[in-house]
Amino acid sequence: MTVTEKVAYLKGLAEGLSLDESKPETKIINAMLDVLDELALTVTDLEDGMDLISEQLDAVDEDLDELESFVYEELDDCCCDDCCDDEEEEYYDVECPSCGEVICVDRDILEEGSICCPKCNELLEFEVECDCDCDDCE
Repeated sequence: MTVTEKVAYLKGLAEGLSLDESKPETKIINAMLDVLDELALTVTDLEDGMDLISEQLDAVDEDLDELESFVYEELDDCCCDDCCDDEEEEYYDVECPSCGEVICVDRDILEEGSICCPKCNELLEFEVECDCDCDDCE
């Protein structure tokens, strides 16, 4: 039973009592029933509005999922420390000087020496310098 149906039921009960309209108690009961009726209608309007907002939010969520899929479809591997299972792997952000695209690369790609920018196809070349004192790195 909805709120408006419950208020209508209470109004029916009050009318069935055949209360004397001239008594103050009856006037108060009728006034309270009128307020309850207005509140029930307001609640119904709010519920309808919330249902509409919920439907619209679901549509926006679906659109956002599609947009994320479109934007991130070229990324095969994870490109950040937060989503990576291998905690020892380090990633570096490299900005393409031509288009400004920020590309996330790992140590292996840096050691290869180059990669093409996925946005503008510009060849990005890297020089990796080692900070250690070993003879193997020179």
